[in-house]
Amino acid sequence: MDYIIREAKAGDMAQVLGLVRELAIFEKESEAVEVTVADLVADGFEENKLFQCFVAESNGTLVGMALVYPRYSTWKGPVIHLEDLIVTESMRGSGLGSALLTEVVKYGHRLGVKRISWEVLDWNEPAIAFYEGKGAKVMRDWDVVQLDEQGIQNFIGNL
Repeated sequence: MDYIIREAKAGDMAQVLGLVRELAIFEKESEAVEVTVADLVADGFEENKLFQCFVAESNGTLVGMALVYPRYSTWKGPVIHLEDLIVTESMRGSGLGSALLTEVVKYGHRLGVKRISWEVLDWNEPAIAFYEGKGAKVMRDWDVVQLDEQGIQNFIGNL
């Protein structure tokens, strides 16, 4: 199947959200997606752009996406975070994931970042093998720490 990798447009966000929902189902978090198409458009295409998104398109349909945003490392300087790299199930194994990751790495290189980082679920062995095969270092001795919306409210309420 032929596809092209390109920068996303605001009009792509409904299909991007569909891919995000597909990933949420795969990760056994089908009810966790709260973001809307309007949120994605506002956050990615209006004045204070919060992310950069690349999409893979085949025959007018988005079959993959990669979304990154800027971060700053106190040890390294400017970095980017790869929030999601998603390939629709029917396209896995086609080279699409490699093409999207390549686009992200080229983008980071153009920006001059010192690191590109992301998370992968510890049970997702195919993704871990894919990333390690590309030269990424999976840091199994680090844990992800988060305060979700309720956690933030609880924290503030306890001040």
